[in-house]
Amino acid sequence: MRNITVAIDEETYLAARVKAAAQGSSISALVKQFLKDLIARDARFEALAQEEEHIRTRIEGFDAAARLPRDDLYRQDP
Repeated sequence: MRNITVAIDEETYLAARVKAAAQGSSISALVKQFLKDLIARDARFEALAQEEEHIRTRIEGFDAAARLPRDDLYRQDP
């Protein structure tokens, strides 16, 4: 496991200590979870972007008008 050093202002530090204590945790644990969540969110975004690209590739050139004549679209069967 790697250690990192982060410099923050006193107000942020005290607020983080209070938040960590309220959760029965430590500032290190909060930062660790934040970084994990950040990475996971980016991974989910990347997966969605790849899925969007896949869908766009599949529907490229799609033209609904070429598939259904206008008369059939507006025909009202009794």
